[in-house]
Amino acid sequence: MDDIDAYCERLAAGLWAEPLNAVSNAAFLIAAALLWWRHRPGPRSLRALPVLLALVGLGSLSFHTVADTLTNFFDVGFIAVYVIWYLVVFAHYYLNARWALAWLAAPAFVVLAVVVAPLSALVPGGSGIYLAPFLCLLAAAAVAVARRMPWHDLAAAAGVFVVSVTLRTLDQPLCGGWPSGTHYFWHVLNAVVLYLVARQVIRVQRAADPT
Repeated sequence: MDDIDAYCERLAAGLWAEPLNAVSNAAFLIAAALLWWRHRPGPRSLRALPVLLALVGLGSLSFHTVADTLTNFFDVGFIAVYVIWYLVVFAHYYLNARWALAWLAAPAFVVLAVVVAPLSALVPGGSGIYLAPFLCLLAAAAVAVARRMPWHDLAAAAGVFVVSVTLRTLDQPLCGGWPSGTHYFWHVLNAVVLYLVARQVIRVQRAADPT
């Protein structure tokens, strides 16, 4: 089974073949709106986070409606861009790295993804691709604790991420007894994860420069 029809809810072709998987992407848009209007990120580097979060939702929505190779690229691609950009801004605002050095987080993430690829391949349901982001999230929380900087949202995000990836992985195994699958829970909880990590770095930046 390829990625196009790999979800329990999709039983046929058509825009509305995955209604729950499609509608649940509203969680990303809600999270993006909350970041923008409630937390009001100041620097352009942080204003990019709610924009990218909205694109994650739109990319996923496109895949769970149109479901072709291009929309699959959008689905995975926007998540990858969000993760990489978050690591860059984390390096800048948590580690005080100059932007030129902070950008090294991008190739570092790619190297990590390649290194853990053999282990990722052992995770069922295609969820192994999220092993590298999860390890980065754990590392970010550990760095925050070590530097005595705000870490609670990062730790909470790591906990929610474990649950969300688990539900994503169980989508096919539970399909027989749960016809709608569990993938839509992944959308909702992953929106929470991306919201929490973004909120944390926005708060760190604001505390350092409240003007």
